[in-house]
Amino acid sequence: MTTSYPAQFLAVAGTRPEVIKLAPVLMAFAERSAEAKAALGVTGQHRNLIDAALNLFGLTPAFDLNLMRPGQSPAEFMGRALVDLTTILQHHQPRPAALIVQGDTTTATAAAWTGFLSRLPVAHVEAGLRTRDRRQPFPEEINRRTIGLLADWHFAPTPRARDHLLAEGVASERVLVVGNTVVDALRWLQQRLTEADLPASARRVLDAGYRLVLVTAHRREAFGTPLRNVLLALRDLVMSFENVRILFPVHPNPAVQEATREHLAGVEQIQCVEPLNYRQFIAAMSRADLIVTDSGGVQEEASSLGVPTLVTRDQTERPEGVEVGLVRLVGTERRRIVAEAAALLGDSTRQTRPDRPLNLYGDGQAGRRIVAALLGDANPPPPFVPSIIPTNSSDECRYESTQDRCGFQWSGPRHSRH
Repeated sequence: MTTSYPAQFLAVAGTRPEVIKLAPVLMAFAERSAEAKAALGVTGQHRNLIDAALNLFGLTPAFDLNLMRPGQSPAEFMGRALVDLTTILQHHQPRPAALIVQGDTTTATAAAWTGFLSRLPVAHVEAGLRTRDRRQPFPEEINRRTIGLLADWHFAPTPRARDHLLAEGVASERVLVVGNTVVDALRWLQQRLTEADLPASARRVLDAGYRLVLVTAHRREAFGTPLRNVLLALRDLVMSFENVRILFPVHPNPAVQEATREHLAGVEQIQCVEPLNYRQFIAAMSRADLIVTDSGGVQEEASSLGVPTLVTRDQTERPEGVEVGLVRLVGTERRRIVAEAAALLGDSTRQTRPDRPLNLYGDGQAGRRIVAALLGDANPPPPFVPSIIPTNSSDECRYESTQDRCGFQWSGPRHSRH
C-alpha cells in the first residue's frame, strides 16, 4: 500500500476530546498554509463520538483506521493501533516533519510510540499533567508519563504542568507554556452558538423554572462501587431539592450504561440522554447551575465559563481550578457529593456568572503558539500566563508560578471566590 499526503506535519486522534483539542492546532496551521500543512489521521477509538466532532470543525481525516471493536480492552486496541500506525508511517509521503499527539489516551500513547520507533519527532499537546498516582486516572496517568518520555516537544497548558516536566528532567528549551487548546476551541464555538443548540432536554428544564445540574461520568477507575455511589448521590440530590433537575448524557461505555439503568431507571427528575454533540454540550454547560463530572476537559471548560463544578474523583491533574475555588474535589462518597452539591445550590451569596472570560487554563491562542514553535518562528508569541478576571471588577487577579516553582499564589487584589 502506497499513500501520499500533502502534510509536513501529521496529527493523530482517536477520541472526541482529542479532535476538539487538536482542531485549534490544525486551524492555526491552515492560517499559515503557505509555510506548512498539517493532516489529521484518526484511529476511531471512540467511533460513535468522534465523527460529529470532525464535522463540527470541518476536518476530513487523511486516514481512518476504524479500530473500534465492541468490548475491546485497552491492550487489544493498543496492539492494533501500533501495527496500523506503523504501516501508515512507513508509506507516508512526504515523511512528516513531526507527529502531533494530544493528551493521554491510548491513541495518543500508541501514536507517540509509533513516532518514536519510526524516528520521527513527537510533539505532545497538553503535556505535563500529573496526579502522581499511577492508578488515578487509569490508565491516563501512565499514558501521559510515557508520552513525556517519548516526546521531543512538550506543549504544557499551564505553568504547573511545565514545572512537572522540568522536575522530571525535561530540558527547559523543549517545554513551552501555551495554554490549553480546549479554550481555543471553546471560544471559537461560543462565537457560533445559537439558542437552537441548547438541547431540548435542557430547554424543558429551564423553561419550567428548574435549576439545571449537568452530569458526566466515564472514568474506568470508578466502575463498580464508586460509580454506583455517584449515581445514588444524584438520586438523593433530586429527592432533596424539588427545584433541581439533572441532565445526564450517558457515556456509551457498557459499564456506565448498565449502572445507569440499574440505579436511575424511573427517576423522573434525572434525564438520562444519549451523548450530546459538542455544540449541545457547551450550550447546556453555559446554562447549568452546577456541573458534576469526572472529566478533565470538563473541568477546564467549566472553569473557563465560570460554572461551579464538583469533580467526583479523589485527585485531579488540573488543580488550578480547585485552588481558586472554581472546582471542588468530592470523591465518590455518596453523602459528601450530596452535601457539597447542596451547599453550592443553596448558596444565595455565590457570585453571578462572569461576563468576561476566566483565563485560568488558556487565552484562546494556544494553537497559534504551538504552530509558531513547530515552525521555529524567530519572534514567537509570549508564553501563556494564567489569570482570572473577577466579575464586576476591572482589577485582574493573576494566578502564577512562584519563584521556587513549587506552586501558585494570588498576586494583586483579593476577591471573593465563592
